[in-house]
Amino acid sequence: MPFLSTSAGPVAPVFLQGFALGLGLIVAIGAQNAFVLRQGLRREHVGAVVLFCALADAALIIAGVFGMARALGDRPQMARVLALAGAAFLAWYGWKAFQRMRHAGSLQAAGGGEALSRRAALAQAAAFTLLNPHVYLDTVLLVGGLGAQQPAPLQAWFAAGASTASVVWFSLLGVGARWLAPWFARPTAWRVLDGLIGVTMAVLAVAMARHAWGGI
Repeated sequence: MPFLSTSAGPVAPVFLQGFALGLGLIVAIGAQNAFVLRQGLRREHVGAVVLFCALADAALIIAGVFGMARALGDRPQMARVLALAGAAFLAWYGWKAFQRMRHAGSLQAAGGGEALSRRAALAQAAAFTLLNPHVYLDTVLLVGGLGAQQPAPLQAWFAAGASTASVVWFSLLGVGARWLAPWFARPTAWRVLDGLIGVTMAVLAVAMARHAWGGI
């Protein structure tokens, strides 16, 4: 079908690669996830918080992919170096996920405290999202750098896949909070999840390294 391919090839594998990478990076115990889960448990401004976090991630991903594509367009050697560095980071991230399986924690979201206004909830969501330096490493440098390695017609599909992962994850945390909270409170669940993340990152690391070496 025409809408499933471009002149550079089929879009589904690129979309799924972006989705897997985005999901693997965002699914981790952290302040932002705990805040979204808290709002979901309290049923306070869930839609606004989920929408803000997803749109903020999407904006950073798009800026990263197309900004890095422009920066690397005339620098093939730098692109290869960045691809190898990205593969190394993904391998390290996967190894850390396997290490976390041995010392699994739990995601706790306090249900108490005063109710937040919509403005206060969005302000806290912005702080947890934009004041975290790791978000720029993950979305702008890593996702952006790996997305920029794709052929130009497929870069938007890679960004769309990574952005969709954010929408899915934050929606699950916010809307499904009351069902997910007991599951996330169990270390065993995080062991399974970290195992899946480790495998995913290892596969992506190998694919990115082969892509980089293949261009040399």
